[in-house]
Amino acid sequence: MLRQQLISQFATAQQLLAALREAGTVHCSVGLHRDDVADVAGVSSPAPLFSLFTVSWRETATAPRGVTAARAVTAGVGHTGVEFAELSCGPAAFSESVSVPGDGSGLPQLPLLQLHAHLPHPDCRRLAVLTLTTTAPARRDEYRAILRMIAASVSFKGPSHV
Repeated sequence: MLRQQLISQFATAQQLLAALREAGTVHCSVGLHRDDVADVAGVSSPAPLFSLFTVSWRETATAPRGVTAARAVTAGVGHTGVEFAELSCGPAAFSESVSVPGDGSGLPQLPLLQLHAHLPHPDCRRLAVLTLTTTAPARRDEYRAILRMIAASVSFKGPSHV
Protein backbone atom coordinates (compact mmCIF):
# COMPACT_ATOMS: atom_id res chain seq x y z
CA MET A 1 0.00 0.00 0.00
CA LEU A 2 2.79 2.41 0.93
CA ARG A 3 4.60 1.65 -2.33
CA GLN A 4 1.45 2.43 -4.35
CA GLN A 5 1.06 5.78 -2.55
CA LEU A 6 4.68 6.65 -3.27
CA ILE A 7 4.29 5.76 -6.95
CA SER A 8 1.11 7.86 -7.16
CA GLN A 9 2.79 10.87 -5.54
CA PHE A 10 5.82 10.49 -7.79
CA ALA A 11 3.58 10.41 -10.88
CA THR A 12 1.83 13.58 -9.71
CA ALA A 13 5.19 15.29 -9.19
CA GLN A 14 6.27 14.28 -12.70
CA GLN A 15 3.10 15.81 -14.14
CA LEU A 16 3.69 19.06 -12.26
CA LEU A 17 7.30 19.23 -13.45
CA ALA A 18 6.21 18.53 -17.05
CA ALA A 19 3.73 21.42 -16.80
CA LEU A 20 6.50 23.71 -15.56
CA ARG A 21 8.75 22.64 -18.42
CA GLU A 22 6.02 23.33 -20.98
CA ALA A 23 5.76 26.86 -19.55
CA GLY A 24 9.48 27.47 -20.22
CA THR A 25 10.82 26.58 -16.78
CA VAL A 26 14.44 25.45 -16.86
CA HIS A 27 15.13 25.33 -13.11
CA CYS A 28 12.99 24.52 -10.08
CA SER A 29 13.89 24.36 -6.39
CA VAL A 30 11.60 23.51 -3.49
CA GLY A 31 12.31 25.10 -0.13
CA LEU A 32 11.27 24.10 3.36
CA HIS A 33 12.41 26.65 5.93
CA ARG A 34 12.11 27.09 9.64
CA ASP A 35 10.31 30.34 10.47
CA ASP A 36 12.86 32.12 12.62
CA VAL A 37 11.27 35.57 12.41
CA ALA A 38 9.20 36.46 15.47
CA ASP A 39 5.77 38.05 15.04
CA VAL A 40 4.57 41.21 16.81
CA ALA A 41 4.08 39.26 20.05
CA GLY A 42 7.68 37.96 19.84
CA VAL A 43 6.67 34.38 18.96
CA SER A 44 8.04 32.40 16.00
CA SER A 45 5.62 30.18 14.11
CA PRO A 46 6.19 26.45 14.68
CA ALA A 47 4.91 25.69 11.17
CA PRO A 48 7.54 25.39 8.45
CA LEU A 49 7.56 27.85 5.55
CA PHE A 50 7.34 26.41 2.05
CA SER A 51 8.65 28.02 -1.12
CA LEU A 52 9.18 27.23 -4.78
CA PHE A 53 11.82 28.98 -6.87
CA THR A 54 11.77 28.75 -10.67
CA VAL A 55 13.76 30.17 -13.54
CA SER A 56 11.86 30.41 -16.82
CA TRP A 57 12.61 31.75 -20.27
CA ARG A 58 10.08 33.78 -22.25
CA GLU A 59 10.42 34.79 -25.90
CA THR A 60 9.76 38.51 -26.39
CA ALA A 61 9.44 40.95 -29.23
CA THR A 62 12.79 42.55 -30.00
CA ALA A 63 13.02 45.79 -28.04
CA PRO A 64 15.46 47.67 -25.81
CA ARG A 65 15.96 45.79 -22.56
CA GLY A 66 14.37 48.48 -20.38
CA VAL A 67 11.25 48.40 -22.55
CA THR A 68 11.10 44.60 -22.29
CA ALA A 69 11.35 44.77 -18.49
CA ALA A 70 8.54 47.35 -18.34
CA ARG A 71 6.33 45.36 -20.72
CA ALA A 72 6.74 42.26 -18.56
CA VAL A 73 4.97 43.86 -15.62
CA THR A 74 2.51 46.08 -17.44
CA ALA A 75 1.20 43.50 -19.92
CA GLY A 76 0.22 40.96 -17.26
CA VAL A 77 -2.83 41.20 -15.07
CA GLY A 78 -2.43 41.38 -11.32
CA HIS A 79 1.16 42.59 -11.01
CA THR A 80 1.49 44.79 -7.92
CA GLY A 81 4.42 46.19 -5.97
CA VAL A 82 6.20 46.99 -9.22
CA GLU A 83 9.78 48.25 -8.97
CA PHE A 84 12.49 48.82 -11.54
CA ALA A 85 16.20 48.44 -10.85
CA GLU A 86 19.47 48.51 -12.72
CA LEU A 87 21.40 45.36 -11.83
CA SER A 88 24.86 44.26 -12.94
CA CYS A 89 23.17 42.10 -15.63
CA GLY A 90 21.07 45.04 -16.87
CA PRO A 91 17.60 46.46 -16.24
CA ALA A 92 15.14 44.46 -14.15
CA ALA A 93 11.51 44.74 -13.16
CA PHE A 94 10.21 43.27 -9.91
CA SER A 95 6.56 42.54 -9.22
CA GLU A 96 4.31 40.37 -7.12
CA SER A 97 0.92 38.74 -7.26
CA VAL A 98 -1.27 36.80 -4.84
CA SER A 99 -3.53 33.95 -5.87
CA VAL A 100 -5.44 31.04 -4.36
CA PRO A 101 -5.36 27.58 -5.98
CA GLY A 102 -8.55 26.56 -7.76
CA ASP A 103 -11.11 24.47 -5.89
CA GLY A 104 -10.52 21.40 -8.07
CA SER A 105 -6.71 21.58 -7.90
CA GLY A 106 -6.39 19.34 -4.86
CA LEU A 107 -4.11 21.93 -3.25
CA PRO A 108 -4.78 23.60 0.10
CA GLN A 109 -6.80 26.78 -0.32
CA LEU A 110 -4.02 28.97 1.07
CA PRO A 111 -3.00 32.26 -0.53
CA LEU A 112 0.17 31.97 -2.59
CA LEU A 113 2.49 34.94 -2.87
CA GLN A 114 4.46 35.00 -6.12
CA LEU A 115 7.39 37.37 -6.39
CA HIS A 116 8.83 37.90 -9.87
CA ALA A 117 12.09 39.30 -11.23
CA HIS A 118 11.99 39.99 -14.98
CA LEU A 119 15.50 40.14 -16.46
CA PRO A 120 15.80 40.89 -20.19
CA HIS A 121 18.59 38.98 -21.95
CA PRO A 122 21.25 41.05 -23.74
CA ASP A 123 20.07 39.62 -27.11
CA CYS A 124 16.85 41.68 -26.58
CA ARG A 125 14.68 38.73 -27.69
CA ARG A 126 14.33 36.77 -24.45
CA LEU A 127 13.40 37.38 -20.86
CA ALA A 128 14.54 35.38 -17.85
CA VAL A 129 11.79 35.27 -15.23
CA LEU A 130 12.78 34.36 -11.69
CA THR A 131 9.77 33.50 -9.54
CA LEU A 132 9.72 32.83 -5.82
CA THR A 133 6.40 31.46 -4.59
CA THR A 134 5.51 30.99 -0.94
CA THR A 135 2.56 30.05 1.24
CA ALA A 136 3.64 32.73 3.74
CA PRO A 137 2.44 36.07 2.34
CA ALA A 138 3.02 37.61 5.79
CA ARG A 139 6.77 37.19 5.09
CA ARG A 140 6.54 39.26 1.88
CA ASP A 141 9.41 41.58 2.76
CA GLU A 142 11.79 38.74 3.65
CA TYR A 143 11.03 36.78 0.47
CA ARG A 144 11.26 39.91 -1.66
CA ALA A 145 14.74 40.58 -0.22
CA ILE A 146 15.77 36.99 -1.04
CA LEU A 147 14.60 37.35 -4.65
CA ARG A 148 16.42 40.67 -5.02
CA MET A 149 19.67 39.05 -3.82
CA ILE A 150 19.23 36.17 -6.27
CA ALA A 151 18.47 38.56 -9.15
CA ALA A 152 21.51 40.67 -8.27
CA SER A 153 23.69 37.57 -8.69
CA VAL A 154 22.49 36.85 -12.25
CA SER A 155 24.87 37.15 -15.16
CA PHE A 156 24.29 36.21 -18.76
CA LYS A 157 27.33 34.12 -19.70
CA GLY A 158 26.11 32.81 -23.05
CA PRO A 159 23.08 32.77 -25.32
CA SER A 160 21.17 30.23 -23.22
CA HIS A 161 22.53 30.73 -19.71
CA VAL A 162 21.33 32.74 -16.77
